[in-house]
Amino acid sequence: ILMEASTKSVIYEKAPDERRSPASITKIMTAILIFDAIESGKISLEDEAVTSAYAKSMGGSQVYLEEGEKQTAETMIKCIVIASGNDASVAMAEHVAGTEQAFVERMNERAKDLGMKNTHFVDCCGLTESQEHYTTPYDIALMSRELISRYPEVLTYSSVWMEDITHVTRKGSSKFTLTNTNKLLRSYEGCMGLKTGSTSIAKYCLSAVAERNGITLIASVMAAPDPKTRFRDAAALLNY
Repeated sequence: ILMEASTKSVIYEKAPDERRSPASITKIMTAILIFDAIESGKISLEDEAVTSAYAKSMGGSQVYLEEGEKQTAETMIKCIVIASGNDASVAMAEHVAGTEQAFVERMNERAKDLGMKNTHFVDCCGLTESQEHYTTPYDIALMSRELISRYPEVLTYSSVWMEDITHVTRKGSSKFTLTNTNKLLRSYEGCMGLKTGSTSIAKYCLSAVAERNGITLIASVMAAPDPKTRFRDAAALLNY
């Protein structure tokens, strides 16, 4: 789907309501809830979030947080938005809501409030292979629009290509480089984000946000056969 951000106008669509696994695109809703918590004063960017054993145990894309490791909420947001860290997503879900499950309940409530009729989440990072975890290109555009319109500061994170963070653990401190998973940042003029996703069942997904001449567009692609195709298709949508 291709949506104009300020008006929600749909410019192009193909199977916009087909339910599919979104993989890490899930983290757009995770980011919305984190920024909601910051806006309401429940947490702050300077808060220290502690990584639980459960958060550390997440596989897939991760930033290799250790159990007991503390990072500020702002660093965790970077880990989620730039490098798609599953471990950071779960650590922040626990920091905001106490448990991932409580956080996921809020994700589903927030989706309902946004009119995302064909979406249901079972985790906060998209790693699950559950058939009960699904969304659609249209619903991805809706939540992407909510995130960038309500919390435009997310784009200062999602447009970072590379940034170092510091792990401080019992083993001492070490540098770790976050590298953005969104290759369009380098190849598409005006691209500012927003989120990639891939698992074996989801294939390759992308929500791409680009701004030119004062117009912001959201291109949402699901189930591309390979990484290059999702970027190429999103660029074709944005060009159109």
